[in-house]
Amino acid sequence: MNTSKSVAVLVTTAALTASCGGQATPGGGVVAGATYTSTVTADPGVLDPATAVLSVTNTVLSYAYDSLVAARPDGGLAASLAEKWDVKPDSVTFTLRKNVTCADGSPVTPSTVAANFNHISDPASKSPLRGVLIPADLTAKADDAAGTVTLATPKPFSFILESARDVYIVCGKGLKDRSVLARQTSGSGLFQLTEAVSGDHYTFALRQDYAWGPQGVTGKTPGLPAKVVLKVVPNEQTAVNLLASGGVNATIVTGSDRQRVEADPSITKLVVAMGNGQFFYHQGDDRPAKDPAVRKALTQALNLQQLAGIASGGTGRKATSLVMEPRPCKGDSVTGHVPAHDPQAASAALEAAGWKPGPDGIRQKDGKRLTLRYLFVTTKGPTFMAAAEYLAAEWKKAGVEVKLNGVIDTKLAESLNATQDWDVVWLPIGVLLPSQLVGFLSGPAAPDGANFAHLDNPRYNELVAKAGSKPAPASCADWEAAESALFEAADLVPVVENTAVVAVKGATVQTVSYLVIPSSIRMTKAS
Repeated sequence: MNTSKSVAVLVTTAALTASCGGQATPGGGVVAGATYTSTVTADPGVLDPATAVLSVTNTVLSYAYDSLVAARPDGGLAASLAEKWDVKPDSVTFTLRKNVTCADGSPVTPSTVAANFNHISDPASKSPLRGVLIPADLTAKADDAAGTVTLATPKPFSFILESARDVYIVCGKGLKDRSVLARQTSGSGLFQLTEAVSGDHYTFALRQDYAWGPQGVTGKTPGLPAKVVLKVVPNEQTAVNLLASGGVNATIVTGSDRQRVEADPSITKLVVAMGNGQFFYHQGDDRPAKDPAVRKALTQALNLQQLAGIASGGTGRKATSLVMEPRPCKGDSVTGHVPAHDPQAASAALEAAGWKPGPDGIRQKDGKRLTLRYLFVTTKGPTFMAAAEYLAAEWKKAGVEVKLNGVIDTKLAESLNATQDWDVVWLPIGVLLPSQLVGFLSGPAAPDGANFAHLDNPRYNELVAKAGSKPAPASCADWEAAESALFEAADLVPVVENTAVVAVKGATVQTVSYLVIPSSIRMTKAS
């Protein structure tokens, strides 16, 4: 995600792990000293929390960093670095726990916390989180004597408390010199990164001195793994093979291997939300989809129910929002707001827009072929490829030439923002607050901002401004209407709410959506 820089994407990339070794803990049903090993589908890249936009990066960071408040599985908030807070419409004041230390032994103070938020808010930092995870105009003020830090905005903001949940607090040497965060961590979290082998694995050690975790978790809580290994395994079949053989404790399964996992009684399964499947049209000045009539026609050419089944492998749910569960606003912003399937109307609209069939059936206008470069990630399994092929086939029937461009996760942001070499992108975005989408869906266009699709929807902007000035749930009707305005204009097309199976063996975990809560891991079997 991003705003004032050039890269911005919350791509849902999974991560979990496995264990071996350890001793049984008397009477508790858990084991001590074990290693928890989980899979991630891609390398996390740079480890600076202020630049982390990929979910795989944030998954890795979650083991080494704390935030002011922590997410609970039900979507609520738990105390973390902050033990209590006082919320006003335009500010929230947190009282920090005492005696919190960074992994390098330095204290974590209100000034430490304030420096993190002010770094992100500073335009000079070019943080992709500015205007996405937190409002661009948010300021942080510390009172070290009182043990408090206050986050404030010039006007009321709906989710000022919830925004603090998603910002990892850098401390110690990393706060003084952020260049060390390229391949290291510098946080106050339950685990400390001890080894980083790019493209292969990331190893963390349990901090025995940790004493400020959510729900009273400390480094001495029975059953916590002594070591965590996040293993890069891009192929889902390989990951499931490792899980079945005991090579890992956990993985996230989204494709056809779900059937194998669901049939194995030794594996604990949890079906969770995995981000929405949707596609965006590039609306740059030189792009065919700049014309709203073309966007609507391209959408009408598709059977979105059929596409949803293909893209999710038949395991998806009906899309009702751009925000993942558990979300603060529960209404349906999708139904009745997306152009309906009507191939004849699509053809007529393209004709009216000046796109006439050429000799080979591909439409042309002013000597230019109606060609769309379709961008998608290749690490999500065969269903993503099948969805791409379906789109290409259906649009070809409408007289559109489609060039497929599959890339790995880390290349997606570069293609979206820097090179801008796409016309349509399938982009699963995973956010838990509607405010976190604003930087993607409005404002400065890439490469100057996070608005990678160059969207400019006046109705969306108007409703977002209205919603942002009111606390939730009073603001929910406006947030939902803002999303609907995007669908009605075919700025983006929601297709399916993806689901995944969090598959675990030899351990128990809790999740927020598809992300495992590190402090919830309990080892139940030594191997």
